[in-house]
Amino acid sequence: MMRDLQRIPGIGPSMARDLIDLGFESVEALKGGNPEAMYRDLIALRGLYMDRCVLYAFRCAVYFAEAREHDPELLKWWNWKDGSSIRPGEGL
Repeated sequence: MMRDLQRIPGIGPSMARDLIDLGFESVEALKGGNPEAMYRDLIALRGLYMDRCVLYAFRCAVYFAEAREHDPELLKWWNWKDGSSIRPGEGL
């Protein structure tokens, strides 16, 4: 489980544990995931504030799971910030 999730760029052991605790035990399980809901659920689960970079990493993780081919720029979690001009299929 942990190793599979850690194949995702930006997902290390701690983030992989968060995803598992949210019920996502594999990259495949992330397909169709809602990053915003995942972020809210993690805040509720942990009972504490989570930096928004967690949301950006979740967006990147769902993209990684769903895309057949990956744009290298979209595999960088910081390109998934709110208001980012980069979106799947558009490139830079």
